Amino acid sequence: MKRAILLVAFGVGSAQGQSALMHFDFLVRQRYPGIPVRWAFSSHLLRERMTLARKKSDSVFKAVRRLALERFAQVAVQPLQTIPGQEHAAVAAEVENAAAQDGIVCRIGAPLLATDDDVHDAARALVRHLPAERTAGEAVVFMGHGTRHEAVSRYADLAHAVRSHDSHVHVGAMCGAMTLDHILPLLTSARVWLLPLLSVVGRHALQDMAGGGAYSWRSRIEACGRQCRPVLKGLAEHAEVAEIWLRHLDACLGSLPGRSG
Repeated sequence: MKRAILLVAFGVGSAQGQSALMHFDFLVRQRYPGIPVRWAFSSHLLRERMTLARKKSDSVFKAVRRLALERFAQVAVQPLQTIPGQEHAAVAAEVENAAAQDGIVCRIGAPLLATDDDVHDAARALVRHLPAERTAGEAVVFMGHGTRHEAVSRYADLAHAVRSHDSHVHVGAMCGAMTLDHILPLLTSARVWLLPLLSVVGRHALQDMAGGGAYSWRSRIEACGRQCRPVLKGLAEHAEVAEIWLRHLDACLGSLPGRSG
């Protein structure tokens, strides 16, 4: 059976974010040297920008159909998403639709925080990757995207797991139950470290988290009289976090029928 791996990201315009995706691509190719690796991007706006820049920019649906035209019989699809929310469901729907039209066998890998074990593994990884310059007792805030989907509870699960390792580390999201409003009263240190709970550094990290606008998380923390130190490094740039996605890809490939390669 001719197999391929399809990696799915929301999409990113920053050079750092693109570099992070390419590093993850390298890790996948290194792990599975005999299987072709392709990419799809779920953001329509990012795909349009990439097209204007003359860069390849397949949607998930188009990428699966392209693989079918190239006579791949089986595809392992691994999205670089944090929770099993709306975006993950949309990717799954596109994969299933394309696969049904072309008779190709597809399996979809789980997002980062799919299970309780994932949550605890991610919590340990985040705590191990805290800034080396941070001193004991200084607060750290991770900012995720959030969702109105019921899977938003995974942020609360991660927040609890992280604080079991370090009570000064907090997890929140731009929308949902765990917002910055809930975290601000918990901050007591003069300096606060701010990190993205996002796969790569893109617009949300640069503007909504670390930007100079009045409503960015950085500005709101500083408005409370605290020094804020953003660290612009996405989750895919942390080896132990990336390993969780890779582990889900392992399971995804293992669920395909027949031999690999």
